[in-house]
Amino acid sequence: MTRSRNLPILLPGEPSEFLVFDELGPCFYRKNIEARVAFRLPVRSLTREELDRKLASGDRRNGPLLHKSHCPSCSSCEPLRLDVDAFEIRGRYQRVLKRGDRDLRVEVGPPEASEAKVALYNKHLETRGLSSNGTRTDLQGYRHFLVESCCESFELRYYHGDQLIGVAITDRGAESLSAVYCYYDTDYSRYSLGTYSILKQLQLCRSWGMRFLYLGLYVDECEAMAYKARFFPHERLIRGSWRRFQTP
Repeated sequence: MTRSRNLPILLPGEPSEFLVFDELGPCFYRKNIEARVAFRLPVRSLTREELDRKLASGDRRNGPLLHKSHCPSCSSCEPLRLDVDAFEIRGRYQRVLKRGDRDLRVEVGPPEASEAKVALYNKHLETRGLSSNGTRTDLQGYRHFLVESCCESFELRYYHGDQLIGVAITDRGAESLSAVYCYYDTDYSRYSLGTYSILKQLQLCRSWGMRFLYLGLYVDECEAMAYKARFFPHERLIRGSWRRFQTP
């Protein structure tokens, strides 16, 4: 694939896409590994059906861009999804859902930026050790990452009383939802908001008659992603084919 010094170039497809970045760099998930991720900008917004096809092929979204890894020496990144009909909310998940539904209020609406959300997002990164060298996102950076989109997107807002304690950005296809990013106030960790958000997205999938909920990438050596693989059964895209994992 063309290197970034010759970019952008127009790639064929429906819709066509501009390849805007394709360069080697340090991996965000594994130490001492070179990563290569191609970022592409569709020339128009994706339809719901087109988003389904992109997700099924392993694409993820970052702001208005789609991306997919093709690293030279590593294949650890595995897109992960839940089959809505096959997954049962029981045991621990049932308790998390019951506790959250009892104490929290959930709103669904279009992605929007605000100073309160930026502050909550930065607090989430800092308290979970995800902030790079102490850098903080501003309102413009927040809009670019979590509001701008190349497809139909919405957000779930989680409130404890009148206090906003979490936000989940979600993309909508014809037969699937994609959990793009979830951030929350770790002072409310008793609600397991990351898990609770996935359960609420599963409920939306069922109410809208959808087949899959995509949870993003799973990397075995990345502890921050470990929670995704605890949802069973799930499917992971491995060497071009979706493989089902029934039990731990």
